[in-house]
Amino acid sequence: MKFFRYRRPSWKTALGVTRAKKRVKKALGITALLAPFRWWPNQVRKAKRRLGWYSPLARLIRLGLPRPGGCLVLIAAGLSLLGAMLGACILAVLP
Repeated sequence: MKFFRYRRPSWKTALGVTRAKKRVKKALGITALLAPFRWWPNQVRKAKRRLGWYSPLARLIRLGLPRPGGCLVLIAAGLSLLGAMLGACILAVLP
């Protein structure tokens, strides 16, 4: 498993429940039985991959720049700006 991940794994994944369920489905042949129903989503994903939808540049355009700490940086900046504006208003009102 990678040290840094885009998303945190679920508890089921961390405990191995998901892997065990997949192993049982494959052993019973359920995966092969449901394969035709995955054909269209697979074709769409292949087309997107060929167009470069998943490339780093396209991902950057779609999602914007990555922000450390998620939106916490934006919230902190907004609060500091609000505090500065409030302080300026208070100083303007006081004689």
